Amino acid sequence: MSANDVASKVPAVTLGFWIIKILATTLGETGGDTVTMTLNLGYLVGTAIFLSALVVLVVAQIAAKKFQPFLYWATIIASTTAGTTMADFADRSLGIGYAGGSTLLLAAMIAVLALWYRAEGTISVDTVNTPRVEAFYWAAITISQTLGTALGDWMADDAGVGFAGGALVFGAALAVVAALYFWTGISRVLLFWAAFILTRPLGATVGDFLDKPLNHGGLALSRPLASAVLAVAIVALVLLLPQRAGRHPGEAPRAA
Repeated sequence: MSANDVASKVPAVTLGFWIIKILATTLGETGGDTVTMTLNLGYLVGTAIFLSALVVLVVAQIAAKKFQPFLYWATIIASTTAGTTMADFADRSLGIGYAGGSTLLLAAMIAVLALWYRAEGTISVDTVNTPRVEAFYWAAITISQTLGTALGDWMADDAGVGFAGGALVFGAALAVVAALYFWTGISRVLLFWAAFILTRPLGATVGDFLDKPLNHGGLALSRPLASAVLAVAIVALVLLLPQRAGRHPGEAPRAA
């Protein structure tokens, strides 16, 4: 392992990374809905719970001296559950609507990435090894998770394609991003963030498809049970799949 690998605080972007990320975003949807709907605590209380957990985990992640797989993925899950409840609170409780919420969150995402680029000269995740860059990274992650929730709800409800249809649309969009990665010279950094954002609405629509009532186009599965199964699957994959800090898309080759 190189010195750069040791200093890196986020995992290498591999196929395993994307599999766990999609499962984590699906868990974010079912887990968030479990607290706000099944337990009937509401969107505001749910947001307070998950946002508090997220802040604690981000502080722990920044304080960590090296990449720790379970801490990293716990923080990702906290960001996606907080994103679910925050988006639902803004879209439904505040009455902004899915289109309005998606537009505002997209503007916020662009603003955070622009500030990150202005401060560091890059938004590549291979630079996530200082507290300031980590703060930008987790801000972008959390906003992308919230944006993805709003986009997923907009596609499923306002666009009228349903949860299964929305999952197919976002899955196809991810396939396009993958094709661009393998067969074009488009910036790997931009493709990473495009894929990262798109995995969230994919997870949101899959999660809604699993737990929404039959008359709303879902399978009406138990939210707590679906969340538990997803959590166990994530833990198993973190244990079974290689979890290492490493080079990321956009990093220049190092001299031998």
